[in-house]
Order: sequence, then C-alpha cells, then structure tokens
Amino acid sequence: MKTNTKIAVIVPCYRVRDHILDVCESMPEWVDYIVLVDDACPERTGKFAKERLEDSRCRIIVHPKNLGVGGAMKSGYREALKTDATIFIKIDGDGQMDASELEALIQPLISGSADFAKGNRFYDVKAFYQMPFGRRLGNLGLTLLAKFATGYWDVSDPTNGYVAIHRSALELLDIHKMDNGYFFECKQLVELNIIRAVIAEIPMPAKYGNESSSLSIRKTLLVFPFKLMRAFTRRIVWRYFVYSMGATTIFLSLGGILFTGSLVFGLHRWYLGAFGDHAQSAGTVALGLFPAIIGFQMLLQAMILDILEKPSQPIQTKWKHAFDPDR
Repeated sequence: MKTNTKIAVIVPCYRVRDHILDVCESMPEWVDYIVLVDDACPERTGKFAKERLEDSRCRIIVHPKNLGVGGAMKSGYREALKTDATIFIKIDGDGQMDASELEALIQPLISGSADFAKGNRFYDVKAFYQMPFGRRLGNLGLTLLAKFATGYWDVSDPTNGYVAIHRSALELLDIHKMDNGYFFECKQLVELNIIRAVIAEIPMPAKYGNESSSLSIRKTLLVFPFKLMRAFTRRIVWRYFVYSMGATTIFLSLGGILFTGSLVFGLHRWYLGAFGDHAQSAGTVALGLFPAIIGFQMLLQAMILDILEKPSQPIQTKWKHAFDPDR
C-alpha cells in the first residue's frame, strides 16, 4: 500500500518476549514508526527487542513499574504524538493480531470516512467459535454492557483491542484520564462518543495460539460492571447536559425525577402499611404507581433516542481547515 499518510504502530509489551520479534518483523514497510512499550515486563521484553531488532522505525519505552495495558498505551500515544504520524494503531505484542489486516483497518481513516477503526471478531461465525470458551463467554457478556456505556450501539465487538485512531480525534481526548487497565478500550470508546467521533468496524478474526493471557476473567466480571456504570454516567452528563441539550435531556430529567420520586414515595407508603398499621387506599397506590410508569417510559424513550443518535460526520472532515494530515 502506498500512502502519504504517516503511520505509527504502538505495541504494549508484557510477557511477550517469545512473540515480539515476529510481531515487529511482520509490520509492513509502509509503517513509519513502531513504538514498543515494555510495561515492566518480567521477561525484559524491551531489552530483548533492543538487542535483537535492527529496525530504525522502532522506539522502545520501558516502564519502571507495571501500569497495565492502558498505561502502556497512554505512554505509547504520548511518544507517537511527538512524531509526524497521522494515524495511530494498537497491536498487542502476543501475536494474536494479524499485521496483514492493517491495510483494511486504516482504510476508513485514510479515506476520511471515520475517525476510529476497530476489528470485529464476530463477523465470522467460524472464527468466533475458534475463540477460547472463557474469552467468548466473557466478551458476549461485556459486549451488551459496553454498548450501553459507550453509546456505540451499532459496534458489535467493543472490547476488541485491534484499533486505529486519527490524530484529529486523539488530540481531543484527555489521555491522562484514560484507564490504565484492560478497561482502556471501553473507556476510549466512551470518550470518543462524547466528542462525536465516527467509528468503523472491520471484520478481523483474532489468532489464538499458545500465548498466555494476563487478563483475569473473574476480576474482569467483578470490576468491569462498576467501571462501565461510572463511564455511562460520565457520558450521559457530558453528552446530554454539557455539550448538547435536547429532547433526550428532557426525557432523562423528567423520567428520572418521576421514576425515582415515585419509587421513594411507594417504598415509604409500603413501609407505613406493612409496619405502621396504616392501610393504604387505592388512590395512594395509584399515586405511587402512575408516575413510576410514566417516568420509566420516558427513560426508555431517552434510551431509544440515544441508540438512534449516532455521529455521522468524522471529526477529521469537520476540522479539515485546522488540521493538515500531510504536515
């Protein structure tokens, strides 16, 4: 592929010493920069790569302590932003992600039709069943929660880490506040939704071999739901109460007040009836029930509007006058 656009690939490294050389050597010649981030790897992957790689495109960063894959990506983004690269790609150092898919991944960004592109492992049913059962189960469970939190309801594989982002979108994100752990991918989608970035998904089955994963499914199921709910709250506040106010804001506000107020009133009256020997009339029951139903319907309408409201114009085309991709 020939392109005038500068490309930087960021590779977080943790326990990937046996794979890192193959990953770097698989990079196409049109990749301009390769940033390896040794996240305090006990195998000293950074030192190993520095001694054996003779690729002038490589830049190696070594963390004194482990920060997590998100922390490694944050360091990689900062280093890559110092270059003249326009597109930044994340590839894991364990060899699961096929470098031959790079061209398809960045095509929407080069054409100007998207600000962010990510792989989708669920397009190919056969490839989906090749995924280890534990990962498949965890991904299916997290996908629905991630859609709810990120606002990208049409994204089928939100936890996929094979991603590419355009500089115009990356520079709008507060990298410092991104998550340091495996929640990095979902948190990044939340921030992208807030700035109204357009996302493209590319069919891309992952490769699963004898590599070991440092992701704990049990820890993920315990931690991710809380983080997703917090991210959802942040997105709703910024999207519908700070950046833009409209019909969704009204439905959320009135629906929340009616449903919550009715719930509190109903619980209070139930307590008086159950433990205070105060019989509740049919009118009292209706007074607590009807606002709850109306409020719930308003919240459902807000969710429908949230699903329908997807960004259509990429940031890079909106800000074309302020951003020169060939600088």
